[in-house]
Amino acid sequence: MQLSKRLQAVSQMVTSGSRLADVGTDHGYIPLSLVMEGRVPGAIAMDINQGPLLRAQESIARYGLEDKIQTRLSDGVNALDEGEADSVVVAGMGGWLVIHILTEGRKALKTVQELILQPQSDLEQVRRFLQMEEYQIHEEDMVLEDGKFYPIMRVVHGYMEELTDIEYKYGPRLLAMRHPCLKKYLECKEAAYENVCKTLQKSGSENSGQRLLEIEKELEQVRRAKEEFR
Repeated sequence: MQLSKRLQAVSQMVTSGSRLADVGTDHGYIPLSLVMEGRVPGAIAMDINQGPLLRAQESIARYGLEDKIQTRLSDGVNALDEGEADSVVVAGMGGWLVIHILTEGRKALKTVQELILQPQSDLEQVRRFLQMEEYQIHEEDMVLEDGKFYPIMRVVHGYMEELTDIEYKYGPRLLAMRHPCLKKYLECKEAAYENVCKTLQKSGSENSGQRLLEIEKELEQVRRAKEEFR
């Protein structure tokens, strides 16, 4: 099975041999791929909506893997029991929804060995939440697909020291390894912020003045992050 670049990057972070739970599974592509490759012995494909779950069931039946992949209608990990999974994937949704799922699923997630997270937004808030909830960011990756940047992280239980503002915003592991995709992302953000600044400077209105201060602060953080690549 050929996964998209984003889903391939997510699946590669799953530890081989893990019992997998995929939250927001949609078509069930990640569980299918990992089971077919023999990297996980079995999986639970979960989704809050019946439609995506039916599509996952069809895909699972097409490959004859009903004995290895279960499907469950579930709001986050509410239908996951303690000790049922070693690795939980939460990918392709907004950052605040990821935080909500991890908050509501604290009990079930206590026995999970790793979380593979791919928030679509609000990465800084997700990383701050992880630090407060005593999760460690062990690994990060970022891919560019169809003009969009997708950060991915593998986290485990354990105390993590406070990060810097730049690390919360752009990822401690991505910065430490000078990830080439992060560099490209920062270059794109810098160019975009510079263009917005020029537009706001021409406007001269009171509202644009306040907005200009906000954008200049964002631009400064981007440039500070880019210094890590020197």
